[in-house]
Amino acid sequence: MRRLLAVMLFFGMGAGIPLATVAVADTTTTTTTTEASTSTTTSSVVTTTTVRKVRVAPLTGLPDPTRVTRRRSALTIKIENTPAARPQYGIEKADVVYEEICEGGITRLAAIFNSNAPTKVGPVRSVRRTDREIVYPIGGIFAFSGGAQYALNSIATAPVKTFDQSNSGGAMFRDLKRYAPHNLYANAALLMKKGGRPTPPPALFRYVTGSGPMPGERVRSFVVGFAAGYATSYAWDPKTASWDRSIFGYPDVTASGTRLSPKNVIVMTVHYLGGLGVIGAEAQLTGSGQVDVFSGGTVQRGTWSRSNLRRPILYRVANGRVIALKPGQTWVALLDASEHVSIVTVPR
Repeated sequence: MRRLLAVMLFFGMGAGIPLATVAVADTTTTTTTTEASTSTTTSSVVTTTTVRKVRVAPLTGLPDPTRVTRRRSALTIKIENTPAARPQYGIEKADVVYEEICEGGITRLAAIFNSNAPTKVGPVRSVRRTDREIVYPIGGIFAFSGGAQYALNSIATAPVKTFDQSNSGGAMFRDLKRYAPHNLYANAALLMKKGGRPTPPPALFRYVTGSGPMPGERVRSFVVGFAAGYATSYAWDPKTASWDRSIFGYPDVTASGTRLSPKNVIVMTVHYLGGLGVIGAEAQLTGSGQVDVFSGGTVQRGTWSRSNLRRPILYRVANGRVIALKPGQTWVALLDASEHVSIVTVPR
């Protein structure tokens, strides 16, 4: 008999914060022993259990039998998200993508790689104060293309090794078929080799292990209401069990022809310190706020909380239960408290 168990590991910086989700295969064999006597024959069953650990990637919850994710640090790359940046490269290979608001209300992406190391990612753009809030619990490597001094000072306080075009060598390059500043790209494989001794990241989320339906209200589609023309929409695709993403009124398709369609979308309601869309503002990612978690075709509404930068953010529903995600790529939208999510649910 075979059964799957889910084992959650916790790191010592705070009880209740997941380090990784590990799938365990439990193999049970049965041995029968027969005892004979002059009056009766008795059969007894002796059960022995062999436990075999099956590793999963910390940032996706997907199986990682070769343990490649345990031999790499996390690599976060800042990516431009304007119309001029399209088509973008490599985003479909990211484990986690954060969408943050910058000056003027435009959005930028912070794509985190651990499971995959694509050779062309970008266009790479500049650092913002919010990035320190994002990368602090995972550490590793942070790649960008410069920035204002206040943003450079901010990322310098995070536990990451930083690379830009001045110190990355061949790991960053210009594509001369496109015009600057929208033509700088990063080679994730080479950047990972420059990161020194690998420090595998902790898990940022918890994951379900079964294939059953997710709790919550069934959703057909939803719109993340970023202002300044950067609203993004997601539609549930039951064939792929993922959320098809669109932006600027069109399907969001990368240079490889891949439709961006994450398994999970987390919409966090946050406050931008300094003012929404103001130069130098940053998303406050400690404390607590509202959250909508879209996974498995449903939405679970609850709260996010984080006591300090070293801890990953926890997502809970009203009764205190931690929200678990479907394994796979996750997008996290950092929506200002003045903006809204519009949800089209499936009629009961």
